[in-house]
Amino acid sequence: MGPLDLLMLTPASLLLLLANIGLSIVAFNDEALIGRLMFDVGRMRRHGEWYRMLTSGFVHGGPLHLAVNMLGLFSLGPALELGLGTGPFLLLYVGSLLAGSGWSLMEHFRDPGYRAVGASGAISGLATAFAIFAPLEMFLVFFVVPMPAFLFAIVYIALSAWAASAGRQDGVGHAAHLGGALAGVAIVCIGWPDAPRQMIETIMGALV
Repeated sequence: MGPLDLLMLTPASLLLLLANIGLSIVAFNDEALIGRLMFDVGRMRRHGEWYRMLTSGFVHGGPLHLAVNMLGLFSLGPALELGLGTGPFLLLYVGSLLAGSGWSLMEHFRDPGYRAVGASGAISGLATAFAIFAPLEMFLVFFVVPMPAFLFAIVYIALSAWAASAGRQDGVGHAAHLGGALAGVAIVCIGWPDAPRQMIETIMGALV
């Protein structure tokens, strides 16, 4: 069964892809729309527009930003949705997205000019959750370097934590990445408490 066949069996993943792609493409040519949906610390604090913590995850800063996030959703979403069920998968996706926004708000609360867009927090949560369930599956870092999923998750969390704490201004939402990634781990540990033990056993079995 190919990736497109899997996608057609997973309605949440398909709808999330369509929503992200559709809204983002419209917003590329509609500054007013992206202005209403983006993560905007100033407007959230002044006007209580907390809905932006969710809606900002459905618009992107450009075609490349959109493509990278949607490739992650396309690669990870169907497998997780089939394994967990549609409801739990949506909980994982939305929980990771909101956690990423929440961590960004915490990091930038005193910066009313901070704005961000993108589904990176949600995709980060999917990646770390996938790493727990399938730790030895290979990820292609930068589409070139192969790395086991569990090692990728460790490196990703560590680098995101370092970049967020260092306050790097490189146009990447490191705080959202960190919050989403940690949420993915937390949601799996709460919802599937045997999964971390099974992950460790799988890794240890491969090393023996």
